[in-house]
This record gives sequence, C-alpha cells and structure tokens, in this order.
Amino acid sequence: MDRKKNPKADLESKRGIFTQIGLVLSLTIILVAFEWKTYDQVLMELGESEVMHIEEEEIPITRQETPPPPAPPTPTTILNIVDDDVEIEQELDIDAEATETTEIVEYVPIVVEEEAVVEAEIFLVVEDPATFPGGEPARMRFLQENIRYPQIAREMGIQGTAYVTFVVEPNGSLTNIRVLRGIGGGCDEEAIRVVSIMPRWVPGKQRGQAVRVQFNMPIRFVLQ
Repeated sequence: MDRKKNPKADLESKRGIFTQIGLVLSLTIILVAFEWKTYDQVLMELGESEVMHIEEEEIPITRQETPPPPAPPTPTTILNIVDDDVEIEQELDIDAEATETTEIVEYVPIVVEEEAVVEAEIFLVVEDPATFPGGEPARMRFLQENIRYPQIAREMGIQGTAYVTFVVEPNGSLTNIRVLRGIGGGCDEEAIRVVSIMPRWVPGKQRGQAVRVQFNMPIRFVLQ
C-alpha cells in the first residue's frame, strides 16, 4: 500500500514565498550592517575647580569734621549804673503826639529846573556855502568810487536819481542824513550809506562864523 503525502505538507509550492522572505531578510541585514555606526568613547577628565577666597579689603571711612563755629564776640559795651536820684540831662526834646495847636511845617520839594537845550539855527542859504573838501570834482569822484549798485536794483532794472538831505555842522560833520525822494530797490539805503562815510566838509559861514547848513544832494544811479 503506497503512502500518499498530505498536500498541506508539500513545501514545494511554498518555495517562492520562502525565497522572497529570505531575500528580504538578507537585504535587511545588509542595510543594517551598512548603517550601523560606532562611536569612540573619549574619556574627559575634568580638572578640579579650585575656589579662590579673596579677602575683602576694609577701606577706612574718613570723615571731615567741620570746626565748630566761632563763639560770638563778647559785647564791650560798659553799662554805667547810676543811682535813682541822679538827674540825666536830656539832649533831645521829642514831641511824639501832636495836638491841634501844634504848628506843622509844610514840606516843600526842591524843584530843579532843567535848562532847555536850544539847537542852533539851521541855515538854508549862507554867504559861504558848505563844500566837499576838494570841490565839486572831488565829490563826484568820491561818489563814483564808493557807490555800489544794489543787486536787487540791478536785477529789476531800477535806475534814476535819489535825493538825500543832511546838515553840515560847524565842525564839518554830517548829521540828520535822510532821503527826500527815493527810487527803491536798495538805492535809497546805498545813498545814505555813501553820504555817511564822507569825510568832513568845509562848513558854511554866515558873517564869517561857521553855522549849521542844510544841504540837498542828488545821487544818480545809472545801469551801464
């Protein structure tokens, strides 16, 4: 009687599965072997930490003792003690209470009268008129050399004649400088500036004596 194998015990049909399982396990072992890492163990010795004890230095506290204030001076007044029966001469007789019959002297303030300052007369026409030192040619030359044409007037094309008036004092100085008729653009201010830097004039004279003379001067501004 032939023995028959149980089909479940036949492993030939499961060879492929076992083969695949073996390949998977082999690949897994190989991958694990490649990825396995080892680390060298390094022994690190830590030095013993020493605790340093720093002694604190005691700093003495210095106090500035202020000297006591000086004692108040001893009064040197000498009291003269007299007996009760000694009569004392009275030097002043003061009446502290005024009555209806007391005469009151009215206080009159002292008024100081101020002297009125009288200015010397200003002449418009005199026998010997005031002149610029060197005459009229010197005055024209002085104006040409010292006048600075204002930039604003130059840009705006302003030109014309500005009339300036001033007083020639007996000592030849010029005072009360002002513009009678101006043209603007800074020309009026320039005319006053030039007149103010003029040297002393030869004063005008009336009956041989130097007097104050009013003088009117035209100053022409022309663009070149």
